[in-house]
Amino acid sequence: MNALAEYINALIYVGIAALIGVAMLTMSRLMSPKRPHEAKVAPYESGNPPAGYIKRFPAQFYVVGMLFIIFDVEVAFLWPYALNAGTLGLVGFVAVTVFTLVVLAGFAYEWAKGVMKWD
Repeated sequence: MNALAEYINALIYVGIAALIGVAMLTMSRLMSPKRPHEAKVAPYESGNPPAGYIKRFPAQFYVVGMLFIIFDVEVAFLWPYALNAGTLGLVGFVAVTVFTLVVLAGFAYEWAKGVMKWD
C-alpha cells in the first residue's frame, strides 16, 4: 500500500498532462477555420505579405540539427560522472563506459546509414 502511494502523485501528473493535451487538441479542432480561403492560408511574416523569395531548407538540415542536440545532451550526462569520478569507483567507471559505448554505437549506426552526409 505504501509503495503504491508513492506513485499516486506521478499518476495524477500524467493524467492532468494527458487531459490538457486532449483539451488543447479538442479546442483547436473546434475553433479552427472551417472554410479556408486565400487570405487565411497565405504565408505571412509578422502579418505582412512575404517580401521576395522564401528559401526552404532541406529536411537533412533539421535532421543534422536534431542529432547535434541529441548527442550534445548525451555528452552533458557525462558531467556528473566527471565531477564524482573519485567517489564512484569501478562501478561508476563501468557504468559510464557502457553509456559511452551505447552513444558511440548510435553514432556509428547513423554514420553507416548516411545520415551525416551533407550534399
